[in-house]
Amino acid sequence: MQFRPALDLVLSALEQIRENSGRLPCASRTAIDDLFQTDPSATSKIDMLASVRARVSVCTKCPHLASSRTQTVFGVGNPDADIMFVGEAPGADEDAQGEPFVGRAGQLLTRIIETMGFARGDVYIANILKCRPDMPRGSSGNRPPTPVEMQTCRPYLMEQLDIIQPKVLVALGAVAVEGLLGTRGAMRDLRGRWHSYNATPLMITYHPAYLLRNQSPSEKRKVWEDMLLVLERLERPITEKQRRYFL
Repeated sequence: MQFRPALDLVLSALEQIRENSGRLPCASRTAIDDLFQTDPSATSKIDMLASVRARVSVCTKCPHLASSRTQTVFGVGNPDADIMFVGEAPGADEDAQGEPFVGRAGQLLTRIIETMGFARGDVYIANILKCRPDMPRGSSGNRPPTPVEMQTCRPYLMEQLDIIQPKVLVALGAVAVEGLLGTRGAMRDLRGRWHSYNATPLMITYHPAYLLRNQSPSEKRKVWEDMLLVLERLERPITEKQRRYFL
C-alpha cells in the first residue's frame, strides 16, 4: 500500500475513535507531523490541505447543517500565504459556489486585498464554519453560527492554520473572534491593535458585510487603518496613495 492512502486510513480511524468510542486517541499533532515527514512527497501543504478538505466534505458532525448544505466551503488561496483571513460562515452564494467570500462582502474583501498590493490568490481565506448555517424554510438571509457549531467545526480551521502557518491572521467580525478566541467583545474595543492566537499575530477588524450596511467613510477608514497595520507588520512598502485610501 502506498504511504499516503495508508496514512489517510490511520487518520480516518483516529477520527472515528474520537467520535464514537468516548475516548481520545493517543496521537499528538507532533506525531502526525512526523509521519508526514517520513515521505517527502507527503509534506506538501497542498496535499495536507487536500486531506483535510476531503474529511470536511463528508463531515456530518452537525447533522442539521450536513442535511441542509449544498456543499461544504473549505477555504481558498495560497497555502504559503503570509496573511490568512478568517470569517464566520458561508452565506448563500458561498454555499452555491463552494468558495468563501464570493458574494457582495467577498467582492469588497477582494478590493481591500488588492488595494493592499496582493492578489486574492496570494492570501488564504477561510471561515470558522465550513457549512452554511441552516435557515427556516422560506426565509432569506443568513444567521450567525451558534457557539456549539463553531466549537464543533473549529478543529478543521486549526488544521488549516497549522498547515499554512501564516505570518498574520485577520479575524473579520465579532463572530470570527468568538470562534477563534472563545470570547466576544465590542469591535470598537478589539480592532486597531494587535492580539495573538497561538503565537500568530492577530488583527481584528470589521466584517466586510458591516461596511456594506454602514457606508460611513469613517468606518471604512477604520478597516483600512487595520490593514495598514498588517502591511507594516509584514514589512511591506506602503505608498502615499495607500496611506490616504478611504480618506
